[in-house]
Amino acid sequence: MSGKFKEMLQASFKSNDTEEWLDVHFTRPIGLVFALFWNKLGVHPNVITILSIFLGVGAGICFYFTDLWHNLAGVLLLMFANFCDSTDGQMARLTGKKTLIGRMLDGFSGDVWFVAIYAALCMRMDGQKIPGMEQTWGIWIWVLGSIAGFLCHSPQSSLSDYYRNIHLFFLKGKSGSELDNYEQQRKVYEEMKAKKDWLGCLFFYNYANYCKSQEKRTPKFQQFFKAYQTDNQPETAGGLKEQIRQEFLEGSRPLMKYTNILTFNTRAICIYVTALLNCPWVYFLIEIIVMSILYVYMHRKHEALCESLTKKMIQEK
Repeated sequence: MSGKFKEMLQASFKSNDTEEWLDVHFTRPIGLVFALFWNKLGVHPNVITILSIFLGVGAGICFYFTDLWHNLAGVLLLMFANFCDSTDGQMARLTGKKTLIGRMLDGFSGDVWFVAIYAALCMRMDGQKIPGMEQTWGIWIWVLGSIAGFLCHSPQSSLSDYYRNIHLFFLKGKSGSELDNYEQQRKVYEEMKAKKDWLGCLFFYNYANYCKSQEKRTPKFQQFFKAYQTDNQPETAGGLKEQIRQEFLEGSRPLMKYTNILTFNTRAICIYVTALLNCPWVYFLIEIIVMSILYVYMHRKHEALCESLTKKMIQEK
């Protein structure tokens, strides 16, 4: 890679702390090449996000089938959907082309991919026999898929996204993070409602509730963050507030690998392998058991870190 390309690639990262190895060395470089190509053609990032939705749904359709070629096509389509998802974010950061519709599409696209994939895998296995039994999966695969998707995948991704934005806030400040809160987003919703901006209302109503769900699951962080923000001490080198910020980053940094595991790459690799081996029910079990264990560990460590730092702030005052 040329020096200029490396500089642009680095500029397109959110941060080195929060980028996964596979993204840094594979997804992001390819995404940047696509971003430069689409930008030269004058294509808006929102168009690329819409393209990713079609690719992700196409992957789901391919995963419905059990033969090798359809499943390989599903792998490739989901990979390209992810490249497009990386591309639109990198383009937005490099060119400043950020819009409300873009935010809506970006949050919506990944959900559509996985709903399509989970539904396709359930339909694929519906009439298949449960391993070691004469009984077919039937309704039980839909129960398993629903637990994996709605009760595991969704909250895992949501909290991982929240923890990464928290880390970015302490690393780069508000301008380098998308750390929002329910109260703030609810006010924006009320403003949109007064203006009768119904598209804005739809987005900010749902986004405010998304923020609320994150905040309800992180009471120790909410307590710590409130104490940190109300501390009027300047963030000077050697000061308590700067010391707390550095200690938080040191404790949060090791947890970033869990936020990455619980988002896309690991989950996608598990889908690829289990679909190609024609045992996608194993993926649902991985989601429910393995991912849930990592989620609980990450959550407890983060809350414990926040609790200890809150006590330290109180003791030092």
